[in-house]
Amino acid sequence: QVQLVESGGGSVQAGGSLRLSCGLSGYRFSHYYMAWFRQVPGKEREGVGCIYIGGTTTLYADSVKGRFIISQDNAKNTVFLQMNSLKPEDTAMYYCAADPAGKGWYSPLRAERYNVWGQGTQVTVSS
Repeated sequence: QVQLVESGGGSVQAGGSLRLSCGLSGYRFSHYYMAWFRQVPGKEREGVGCIYIGGTTTLYADSVKGRFIISQDNAKNTVFLQMNSLKPEDTAMYYCAADPAGKGWYSPLRAERYNVWGQGTQVTVSS
């Protein structure tokens, strides 16, 4: 079964950094998006950023540009979210997603595109 496993969440002070990791297992695809989303209770899931596996494209939400960086390992089965200069408003449950068999006609920052999701990892930033 294709699945994603996330790790790296935790609690940090404002201005600190965290690095989230997301590994895809069960199958390796040549070209697909992997993305990070975040959600707080009572609000919609927000696209944070994504990377096109098999290419060079990355996309970021305006709220994290210049602070967050998405990268992948050479095996192309693990994606990282490096989060720097964290702010209290970054506090959320962070989810990894992939679209190897997803609905590709959606934007890669839209949750509706993705068919495989991780369990989520909590990030808490205190002021």
